[in-house]
Formats: sequence, structure tokens, C-alpha cells
Amino acid sequence: MHQSDAPTLISRTGFFYFPLALVSRLPFAMMVIGVLTLVVTARGSIELGGLNSAVVGLGVACFGPLIGAAADRFGQRPVLLVAAALNSAALGALAWAAFGPAPIWVVFLGSFVVGATVPQISPMSRSRLVSIIKHDLPARTRPRTLSTVLAYESAADEVVFVFGPVVVGLLATAFGAWAPVAGAGALTLVFVTAFALHRTGAPETDERAALRETAPASELWRPALLVTVLGIFAVGLFFGTMLTSLTAFMQDRGEAERAGLVYGAMGVGSAILAISVAIMSARFTLRYRWLVFAAIIVAGGIILQFAEDIPAMILSLGIMGFGIGPLLVTIYSFGALRSPEGRSATVMTMLGSGIMVGQSAAAALTGMVAAEFGTRTSLALPLAAALIALVCGIANWFLTPSGRSPIPATGPITHP
Repeated sequence: MHQSDAPTLISRTGFFYFPLALVSRLPFAMMVIGVLTLVVTARGSIELGGLNSAVVGLGVACFGPLIGAAADRFGQRPVLLVAAALNSAALGALAWAAFGPAPIWVVFLGSFVVGATVPQISPMSRSRLVSIIKHDLPARTRPRTLSTVLAYESAADEVVFVFGPVVVGLLATAFGAWAPVAGAGALTLVFVTAFALHRTGAPETDERAALRETAPASELWRPALLVTVLGIFAVGLFFGTMLTSLTAFMQDRGEAERAGLVYGAMGVGSAILAISVAIMSARFTLRYRWLVFAAIIVAGGIILQFAEDIPAMILSLGIMGFGIGPLLVTIYSFGALRSPEGRSATVMTMLGSGIMVGQSAAAALTGMVAAEFGTRTSLALPLAAALIALVCGIANWFLTPSGRSPIPATGPITHP
């Protein structure tokens, strides 16, 4: 095959795929904060709002990996179509229950079903792209393409996780507390359905399905993969603790509605650094990256403890942003490399669920800490989450063989 005729990722996906995948993952980032806003407004209790956010995460934790396993077994298209329909209905039912006369247990049940039916576009997109790179691209282009794709995907996650709360705030301010949940339902129904029907979601050919082997489920319990999941959970803890403690910080200054905008200061550097991971030297291996980027977040978390005004807060967020984006890329790279054969969607969904579970649990905990012990105490929680990520990086160091290339040219990614 002539070099110019070699397939590329874009030739396999089309240009429309990437904006579609970006918008389709926005509802996922809106749900925790959207449910929090809905329940606090409808029921007048910050505690109930935080608990319902945690219940959303519990639903994701219980059913997210099962949705990924179903996608590996039956294909993404049918699984996503069913999940999109159920999730949209669940969001509508939750808004009705929260503002209606239903007892609180019905609201909790609705929150759980919302989490349980989330169509997790982010891990599904990663799984699709990794599969295309693995099966369709020339072997010589796979390592750099994989690094670039995972950098882009993590930057996209960073964009939606930072600006999802901003969208929630805008919708809630303009239309009412029901609007973010209703908007997430509408986005899910339209864009997730379109993502499911995209050509990259088509079932495998009989030839490829016959060649594909599925590793036993026991492979998902290897220590190297478990520490990867724990690391992404720590990132979720950081997102939840940071946004909630920042909201308390801004509320103390009478500017709670600007919390989402200030939070965006973290996203700019984070997205830029996440994209730049693809051009970092191969000598700067993945296990070094985990330690370095987690340490940068810890440094920003230490500065956070001394932030007394908004400029100091923005400085702290900016420093932490330089670490959080590339750390996401690094952990997802480990996840891709450590995925057992035939279980890519399962692993990526485990990682995506880890972020959501960490974020929702941390939001609930941080809200209670801020109410009980004050904002200054709650600002220590993002630092604690960063330290957990660093400890996971240290454990990962001992579980990862040394080597120069951050994306090895051997292993599951490079099977022909």
C-alpha cells in the first residue's frame, strides 16, 4: 500500500464524529450538578441535594461497568439507544418528582435510575477510537495516533467537566432549576441517539468478530488495572471537592453565581496541557508523568489553603489545571494499554464511572463539611484528593515496568 493511501483516523471516523462526541458527553457532566440544583431548589435542603448527587454516582457505580460490558457483548449501538431513551425518561420523571408531592424516597429512586442509565459517551468514544487505531491503522502510526487521541479525549472531558456546571448555572438562572435536568434529557435524546447511529457504532463485521477474542472477566481485577481505576476515582474526587468548596468560597463573598466562571480558570491551562501531552518526549514515560502531574496538583492544592481572595483562588486553580488535564490523559493511556482483549468498552466505562462516582460522592461530602465546619475546612479536601492521586501514582510506579516509550509499540494496542 502506498503511504498516501494508508488509512487515517479521520478517514475512518469522518470530521463530524468529533463535535458529535463532544456535545454528546455534555449531559454526563451536567447531571451531578443539575440534580444538586434541582433538589436544593425544589426541596429547600442542601443536604438532600448533596445526598441525591451521591445517589446519582451510586447508580453509575452499580450499572456503568455493566453497560460497558453489554457494549462489548452486544455492540455499542443497541446499548446506547436503549440507555438514551431510558435516561431521558428518568430525567423527566426526576424533575416531576422533585417539584411534585412525591415522597423523598421517590426522588432518591429517580436519582439512582438517572445514574444507572447514563449513556457514558466518553468511555464509549475512547473504546471506538482505540479499536479503530488497533485494527485499521498501520502499525507504525499507532503509538503516536493513540497518544494524540487520548490527549484529545481527555481535553474534551476537561472541557465538559469544567463548562458543564457553567451550562447548568446559565440554564437554571434563565429558566429555573428544572431547566438543567430537562436540557440534559433533551441533549441525551438527540445527540446520544445520533452518536449511537454514527457509522463508527456499527456492529463488527463477521470476520472481525470471529477473530476477536474476549479475555476472561478475572483479567479486570489485575492490580495494575485496579490502581488505574483508583487513580481516576481520585480525579473525580478532586473535581467534586474543588467545585463544591469553590462554590462555598464564592458564596461567602456574595458571588456564588460566579463560581462556575471562576472554575473555568482551571480548564484553560488544563485543556492546553492535555493536548500537548501528544508531543511530549518519549523519555518522559507514563509512570513519570503520573507522578509529576499529580505533584503539580498537590502544589496548587497547597497554595489553595492560603487563598483569601479571588485572584489567589484563580492562581491556585490555574496551577492545578496544569496538572489535572495531562494526568487524565496519562491515566486513560494506562487504561487503554491495560485493557484485556475484547473488554475495551468495559475498562473505559469503569474509568468513566470512577470519575462520576468520585465527583458525586465528593460533592455530597464537601457540601456537608462546608456547612458543618466552614469553607476553610472544605478547601482542604481538594488537596486530600490530589494526595490520593499522588499515592496512586507511587503505587503505579512499582506496578509498571520501566521503559522509554510512554506508549509501547507492543501489547494489546498493536495487535494486527
